[in-house]
Amino acid sequence: MSGDAAFSLREARPRDAESIQRLVRGLAAYENLAGEMVATAQDYYGALATKRLHGLLAEIGGEAVGLCLWYETFSTFAGKAGIWVEDVFVLPEHRRHGIGLALFRAVAKRAVEGGHAWMEWNVLDWNTPAIAFYRRLGAAGREEWTDQRLSGDALKALAG
Repeated sequence: MSGDAAFSLREARPRDAESIQRLVRGLAAYENLAGEMVATAQDYYGALATKRLHGLLAEIGGEAVGLCLWYETFSTFAGKAGIWVEDVFVLPEHRRHGIGLALFRAVAKRAVEGGHAWMEWNVLDWNTPAIAFYRRLGAAGREEWTDQRLSGDALKALAG
């Protein structure tokens, strides 16, 4: 770790829902997706309480300045579970101090200890600083796969 402030990592708990919402709102703004941010603190509370979502918070002086949120996936081809990292975000003023690396390292440790075969995540193609960071970690982009999403009216129509 470098920089002017020491940070600590800890497990996110349901009672951290407001801090998580604040950080995810910051991520949405950074990704120019603020209009898509509709999650409430109660949504995060419920997801963490039911263990549908897991997370780590990075704190400085008791204030959450970064987060990593993930959940378990399963590959029928591999017959093994993996971890899908849904969000990683560090407040801009706290970047380049090792927080992102510490978050990824901590989740990787959980993945290995839990017998997971991989960690995966998405990154926007214009986010070159993040892509460069991921390459330094040893992550490789997957080619030939395009995400698909069914939601809203289309989801309801398919459901009948």
